[in-house]
Amino acid sequence: MKLLRYLLFPIVPIYYIVTWLRNKLYDWGIKKSTSYNFPVICVGNLSVGGTGKSPMIEYLIRLLKSEHDLATLSRGYKRQTEGFVIADETATASSIGDEPFQFHQKFDDIIVSVDGDRVHGISQLTALGKPPEIILLDDAFQHRKVKAGFNILLTAFDDLYTDDILLPTGNLREPRQGAKRADIIVVTKCPENLSEERKRQIENDINPLARQEVFFGRIVYSKSVRNNGDQLDLETLKSRPFTLVTGIANPKPLVAHLKSLGLDFDHLKFKDHHDFSENDIAGLKQKPLIVTTEKDMVRLQPHFKERGLLYYLPIEIRIDRQPEFDTLISNFVK
Repeated sequence: MKLLRYLLFPIVPIYYIVTWLRNKLYDWGIKKSTSYNFPVICVGNLSVGGTGKSPMIEYLIRLLKSEHDLATLSRGYKRQTEGFVIADETATASSIGDEPFQFHQKFDDIIVSVDGDRVHGISQLTALGKPPEIILLDDAFQHRKVKAGFNILLTAFDDLYTDDILLPTGNLREPRQGAKRADIIVVTKCPENLSEERKRQIENDINPLARQEVFFGRIVYSKSVRNNGDQLDLETLKSRPFTLVTGIANPKPLVAHLKSLGLDFDHLKFKDHHDFSENDIAGLKQKPLIVTTEKDMVRLQPHFKERGLLYYLPIEIRIDRQPEFDTLISNFVK
């Protein structure tokens, strides 16, 4: 696969021209961007997947939902429905996508919606009898038809956009200068002991504009795995064989974390948003114990009625200079 991507390098300049011109057409006002008179916050990245957008959306939900009526709006990747859909009691990962369904399961006091056309989705949300006060756009940094009031750009510590090139050889969706549209840049998935010197090096590489703030975030893992009210301390897994099942873009930090705890396990790695087949499920049911991610859990859970076989490991994002980060969000909302 890597060889094929290198062989496709001649396409990179073409992709650069196309994406650069598209962005310039929006910058010049030739292509229309719709702006709004209420807070719209966009969370996205320059690369394909694996930067921690879902934990960031959940962080913003927890920060804002006690004082504001919130809605999330996602594309609903790989869902089996079309158009605008609001999650209700009949929603599944198939009907709205795995990540929106994860939001829906965890936060029953907000609106969770999906629409591939974000402008249309926002118009549907604002037409509700009780429209949301704030809309959080999930993975919409390249959706230039919407001009969000506030843009949060994520880049993973071990895969910085400053070190990458465009598709198909690299992982960037658009040229690096697209980062200039961000209000906040968050370096995610940082190691816990990241030094101040290394932070300064990364910030120098990013070279933010005067109006931009750079923050560093890390994933905080729960000390137990959970399933429908049941939970197991990770320490107990030292004496139990288990299989880690991942269908996410970058499972390396999770694997490294579990190994750092002295856990021994098999790892079945699937592609991001993998649709688990009947054969996949049949094979997994032969395992004595399965640990997976929260995003994978919403797709796997319907196939596992057996109690005590399938668990997920909850995560949250922790941000350095958190009060300053929260203040920037709160000031924008106000």
